[in-house]
Amino acid sequence: MRILVTGTAGFIGAALGMRLLERGDEVIGIDCLDTYYDVGLKRARLARLAASPAFTDLRIRLEDRQAVAEAFRAHRPERVVNLAAQAGVRYSIENPMAYVDSNLLGFANILEGCRQNGVAHLVYASSSSVYGANTNMPFSVHHNVDHPLSLYAATKKANELMAHTYSHLYGVPTTGLRFFTVYGPWGRPDMALFKFTKAILEDRPIEVFNYGHHRRDFTYVDDIVEGVIRVLDRPAEPNDAWSGADPDSATSTAPYRLYNIGNHQPVELMRYIEVLEQCLGKTAEKTLLPLQAGDVPDTYADVEDLVRDTGYKPATPIEVGVRNFVDWYRGYYRV
Repeated sequence: MRILVTGTAGFIGAALGMRLLERGDEVIGIDCLDTYYDVGLKRARLARLAASPAFTDLRIRLEDRQAVAEAFRAHRPERVVNLAAQAGVRYSIENPMAYVDSNLLGFANILEGCRQNGVAHLVYASSSSVYGANTNMPFSVHHNVDHPLSLYAATKKANELMAHTYSHLYGVPTTGLRFFTVYGPWGRPDMALFKFTKAILEDRPIEVFNYGHHRRDFTYVDDIVEGVIRVLDRPAEPNDAWSGADPDSATSTAPYRLYNIGNHQPVELMRYIEVLEQCLGKTAEKTLLPLQAGDVPDTYADVEDLVRDTGYKPATPIEVGVRNFVDWYRGYYRV
């Protein structure tokens, strides 16, 4: 298939692009190479994709309406995976307008491109952060998520609402994927595993928020990619049993679906750090701090719908995933 993937210089986008190319798809990649983190790392990810003649690299900002529209007209993608976004819960507290531009305006342009060009399926990244103040565990796509705790989370919830509108009004099949704490090789420098690894190897203390007591459903990047592909290959369909009298937030009478993609095995942060220390052969000096604004204490994914509909369940243990990250980090940075 000809698949447009936004965010191909990013962590998940680059990994997805590689898998799609390996299975014989044509990939049209969109990225703007913003400076939120190391552009050199982004270029290195793109270089791996560019080795394939089936990869087209477009330098576009999603909020540029005309450029996005032209990309759709010129390349006529059959399916679209939108992974590009301004990432990071904490940065959204400092610079909220960056999230409005990329995550709201940019996503609207992607939806419009899909509508105007007859795209057969749009899959887009949502986030576990949409569960916000909800403490009903494990988090289910059928739960209420009307109380986000950061603007980043609010923009992801808004994406789900915008997608439903396009599915309902224009019949565009859309599927939103709520990712849970993705980690692994080629990861982002602003994420905990990357920051911890760098600090420990440089003999600097690491900042451990919530005194290390919060739990995360750490999900290995290859598991995320497999989930995306499984979903991409089965366009969303209407739920004929849906009822407005008892509405299900994860489905609709429109071709609309939501899924969690998580490891379904939450791990306490201190255990995660312990595994990293074992992989590095070094003990971290820890600075214990309270929970940060915008963060939630725990995440735990209910993946029952994903398993039922795609036959896939993420399962990479942190002992394997963290080891793979450390091996990549040492190789990439020659440490």
